[in-house]
Amino acid sequence: MPVTKSAQGAQGAVDLKLDRRSSPESAKRLQNKDPSFLNGSPSELPDSQKTKGITEFQTLIHLVKGNLGTGILGLPLAMRNAGILMGPLSLLAIGFISTHCMYILVRCAQRFCHRLNKPFLDYGDTVMYGLKASPSAWLQNHAHWGRHMVIFFLIVTQLGFCCVYIVFLADNLKQVVEAVNSTTNNCHYNETVVPTPTMDSRLYMLTFLPFLVLLVFVRNLRVLTIFSMLANISMLVSLIILTQYIVQGIPDPRGLPLVASWNTYPLFFGTAMFSFESIGMVLPLENKMKDARHFPAILYLGMSIITAMYIGIGALGYLRFGNDIKASITLNLPNCWLYQWVKLLYVFGILCTYSLQFYVPAEIIIPFAVSRVSKHWALPLDLSIRLALVCLTCILAILIPRLDLVLSLVGSMSSSALALIIPPLLEITTYYSEGMSPLTIIKDALISILGFVGLVVGTYQALDDLIQPTDHLTFSNSTVFFQ
Repeated sequence: MPVTKSAQGAQGAVDLKLDRRSSPESAKRLQNKDPSFLNGSPSELPDSQKTKGITEFQTLIHLVKGNLGTGILGLPLAMRNAGILMGPLSLLAIGFISTHCMYILVRCAQRFCHRLNKPFLDYGDTVMYGLKASPSAWLQNHAHWGRHMVIFFLIVTQLGFCCVYIVFLADNLKQVVEAVNSTTNNCHYNETVVPTPTMDSRLYMLTFLPFLVLLVFVRNLRVLTIFSMLANISMLVSLIILTQYIVQGIPDPRGLPLVASWNTYPLFFGTAMFSFESIGMVLPLENKMKDARHFPAILYLGMSIITAMYIGIGALGYLRFGNDIKASITLNLPNCWLYQWVKLLYVFGILCTYSLQFYVPAEIIIPFAVSRVSKHWALPLDLSIRLALVCLTCILAILIPRLDLVLSLVGSMSSSALALIIPPLLEITTYYSEGMSPLTIIKDALISILGFVGLVVGTYQALDDLIQPTDHLTFSNSTVFFQ
């Protein structure tokens, strides 16, 4: 998943997001591992343990944990882009539609598992078999394209998460460093703090690059377990402290617009999709349940909890800070050591999570490349690709240093496709030959059209804002505090 999508905590459910791969065999092997794998479970469980599976409560916990990512920190600004009334209503609608699309994916995967007598299908394979089941001969002959398309969007999404993380790391660390001389232990008095100017945020991104390179050179998934656990803890503690702060002293909201300008609504859509983009974890979770018949109820319950939390944090954050809300709500926290430590905890959690998010595209791209060279060149090529990919994410972050636009761009461009466009079309290709209700076809078509319009308009709006004069760049990443 995945500001993220994840204390995965920051995307803490990165342990489950690792199951979103669907390409080379080395990557596909990860899809059958238990969701608790990154938390220390053996990679190969005895048959007696495999048959036990995970309980409904454990499934619910994994589902909630996997959706609570860095995206939640960007939702207050997303609310400003939609309006204090339109934002929560739209987030509720997007949450419902995204959950329904998750259910569609699970239903289609179960259908093909039963038809093909397979124990498990990942996202890419489900789409491939869906195209093979379509009445169109052309789609049947090009079914493998569907799998490649899912792989492409997975890679774009995960590398997009990594770009978001780098911008988040730079913005938050820059704010802490610039205010260190005026940071106090008193979080209650009002004083405008003028930060001490330091270097540009892009230089902070370059400062993180050596550490990120060292992290991605860790190729053992078991070692990454430690990073997953540390990220989960740090993100959870930070989110609790953050929540207790924003519920205090909410001002009169009557000055906030009920509906914001439609020019900024596409940015809201992209950020919302970025936050809800966890559709890839539902198949591994459903596969590992003790009684998979209860999974739809767990799915709707878990996503209802997530949607409520998203609406709560987003609306309360916007109400608390109004038009002063920044790209990440952590940038609005007071200049006292308690909340400075919250930012540092988030920085630490995101830093740990980067390598986990990076593991997904690495396990798709690297085995494919390494299989085409001799064993002597396998390791150098492996490390070279890792170095090139982490440098690519850093370069993209430097080129797009605005956190809010990176969130919206990734959400609109790739999350819309995975979460809204593909699943309804998959349902049509899977069940059309068996007879479908016209209302179901219309419903699926409308959802896919919504996702496609969101992809095009959201991507266009984010790119358009990027090429405009950056007068408001200081606003989004400002380091002026009001204690």
